[in-house]
Amino acid sequence: MAALIEFFFAILQFFIQAVIWVIIANAILSWLIAFDVVNMRNRIVRSIVTFLDAVTRPILRPLRRVIPPLGGIDISPLILIVVLSAAAQYLLPALESWLISLVI
Repeated sequence: MAALIEFFFAILQFFIQAVIWVIIANAILSWLIAFDVVNMRNRIVRSIVTFLDAVTRPILRPLRRVIPPLGGIDISPLILIVVLSAAAQYLLPALESWLISLVI
């Protein structure tokens, strides 16, 4: 049973890291579009932007309601990355060890 718990938490940490990378990719792509490095008229770019926006918008929406843009800069992706990183580094290992101690 302990191996199953460890497997579940490994999958959960992978998922958190994937979400962090998607948020970073969305932020970088939005900067590239804002500075006109990447053109939105390109179909591939438009489809990538649509995908990244569809994935990150529901995750960032609660933070964007609470945190206003500071001088036109949206810091909600940065705050979400910090929260997810802290959860993956501190909260998940503690929860994993607690669950394993309950099973053993």
